[in-house]
Order: sequence, then structure tokens, then C-alpha cells
Amino acid sequence: MNTITLNNATKMPQLGLGTWKIDKAHCADVIVAAAKAGYRHFDCACDYGNEKEVGEGLRRVMEEGIATREQLWITSKLWNTYHAAEHVRPACEKTLSDLGLDYVDLYLIHFPISLKFVPFEDRYPPEWFYDPNASPPKLVPHPVPIRETWEAMEQLMESRLVKSIGVCNFGVSLIRDLLSYARIRPSVLQVELHPLLTQEKLLRYCATEEIAVTAFSSFGAESYYSLGMAQPSESLMKHDLVEQIARQTGRSPAQVLLRWAVQRGTIVIPKASSPAHLEDNAEIFDFELSGDQMQQLSDLNQNRRFNDPGDFCEAAFNTFFPIYE
Repeated sequence: MNTITLNNATKMPQLGLGTWKIDKAHCADVIVAAAKAGYRHFDCACDYGNEKEVGEGLRRVMEEGIATREQLWITSKLWNTYHAAEHVRPACEKTLSDLGLDYVDLYLIHFPISLKFVPFEDRYPPEWFYDPNASPPKLVPHPVPIRETWEAMEQLMESRLVKSIGVCNFGVSLIRDLLSYARIRPSVLQVELHPLLTQEKLLRYCATEEIAVTAFSSFGAESYYSLGMAQPSESLMKHDLVEQIARQTGRSPAQVLLRWAVQRGTIVIPKASSPAHLEDNAEIFDFELSGDQMQQLSDLNQNRRFNDPGDFCEAAFNTFFPIYE
């Protein structure tokens, strides 16, 4: 498995399994199947609601001798309701308990969004609404400086609960501000990236600051149809150019999209559940796209963001909450 060397000299697998939307009933089996297919990197989050099931799968992976803990890379994320300093460590410890681990390899701030704290015993994961029974239910912001949250994240590293820390869904301005006070620099930025959203300037900036980039939603619209956040006409998997390059290379459209991403130097975390798709997504390191093919795919850029709180928070959670504008 190819790796990316982070700014703290840690080697992170360039391919991982995204666990967002993996059904809890099958999640543990999917983790085991992925490990058998060669995956060692698993991308998790409190908000996905399946960390206990991921943990069961990881336990089986280690007990069956498929991989040792040291051979695995586990990422998780701090949810929006736990940004205050006093909540960061308990949130991380809850994730560790659910995963059945002593540490995670990477812990990320999930969004630059701070919401009012919801006690674990009231609701976990807390999701977006503060009170789902309110009329109407809404997001309740509770402003916490990112500096406060980041300093608590640094303490997680110093306590050896996490080995690396980073951020998700941050833009250049927020990262630049964070770097002005960080004692421990972020190792990874995780953001939406695909040929319809190439984020050239953000990638270039992260390269200059030695921050690795993980791309989520590498297939573009595919994960968002069921949520009403994308239309089938926006499909990259069925796009004429992607299908043409797939024929030229003798590969699947999914492999073409993932290869484009890793050839740009980013880490990918595609979600899959079937053994066939797990294996297909993993077979991206034994071929290359030509310079022309890479450019043609990049030229599809429309700055089309599917995962945008400025859109979905109002539609789904009755609250206008832009973060990218």
C-alpha cells in the first residue's frame, strides 16, 4: 500500500476505507472484508454513528491475525458539539471506547462549526439539532474559538491518545490563522475533492505548508443522491469523459477517479461495502493516467461542492449556516 509521509514523519496509507453511511448491521463484516482485501486505513467519525461496529470489525481483524494494531491506521473526528476545551478529551475517549482502541492515528476537527454541547447521556452521537423535539428544531451555535479547540487537540497528542491531529473542511484563511498559534502543526486537511471541485489553490497552499490532503467524496455526486443533495445528471461515474478514459486505460470509472486523486498526491477514502467494490477501489497503484488525461479530468472543474453546510443546514436543519463564503 502506498503511503504519504506527514510533517511529523508518520507514514499514512494513501488509500483508506471511508465508513460514512456504512450500515451498522453490516459494518463489522465490511471492515473485515476490507482488511482481507489489503486495506489498513479506516476513516471514521463520531457523527457516522457506527464507531462501535467499526470497533467490532477491527477487533476481529486483529484477533484473526489479518493485521496488528501497529499495521492499522485509524482516523476519527471531533464533532461540532464538543469544541469547548473541557469536552475535547471526553469526546476522544468516547470514540476510543467505541472503537476498542488505546489511541487513534489521526484525530480531526470535523467542521469549523461549534454547536451547543449535548451531554453523551442525552444523545450520542448528537448529530446537528440541539433539541430534535423543538418546534421547529434548529442548530444552536455556541461560539468557541478554534484556538481553544486546537490547544485541547494538542493536549490529546501529548497524552498519547492520538498520534497526529488535523482539520476537515477548513479553507486557507482558517488554516493560516491556526498556524499562527499552533504549537503542533496540523498534519492533515480532509476536504471534498473530485474533478468537479479541484481546489487547486487550496492544494497548492497545503503543499507549501507541508499539510497532507485527504480527499473525500472522490466520486462526486454518488454519495449525495439519497440525501437530495445531488442530481443523477451530475454523475462523474457516468460522465462521458470518465467513461472514455476508463475504456482507454482498461479500468473502471471508479478507478479512474481515484487514480486522478492519488496522482495529484492526495489521500483517498472511498466508501464501499461489497468485496468486489473494495477490491476494485484498491487496484489504483499499478497504472497511471497520462498528463493529457489528468488535465482533461481537472478541466471538468465547476467548483461544485456537494457537502456544503451553507446549503444543507438550511434545507435539512432549518438553519442558514454558511462556512465557505
